[in-house]
Amino acid sequence: VQLVESGGGLAKTGGSLKLACVTSGLTFRDATIAWFRQAPGKERGAVSCVTAPDLREYYADSVKGRFFISKDYGEETSWLQMNSLTPEGAGVYYCAAIYGSRGGLPHSSEVQFWGKGALVTVSS
Repeated sequence: VQLVESGGGLAKTGGSLKLACVTSGLTFRDATIAWFRQAPGKERGAVSCVTAPDLREYYADSVKGRFFISKDYGEETSWLQMNSLTPEGAGVYYCAAIYGSRGGLPHSSEVQFWGKGALVTVSS
């Protein structure tokens, strides 16, 4: 199984970035895909996920209305559109896959597969 993130980089406060997570080796239809963020010195926490098989979307309160997750079965890819970025949104963003998700935002301990991460920097 591989999860490969792309799309990270530098954005200005108020700007946007779109992250992509290309997967391989998953039973994509059965996998909940989540995006986690880890800022320096902080724990890795989920910011959004789209569950399987019902495609429900969940967002952390801090990103609701600004971040949007999507999942494409044909391309076996997930995207995280991040709008109105703030410096608090900076960090390494990890794509994650979970089989048998309980629903809701997952804890990092529930993740079975991780990507290597994409760095997002937000300038003030």
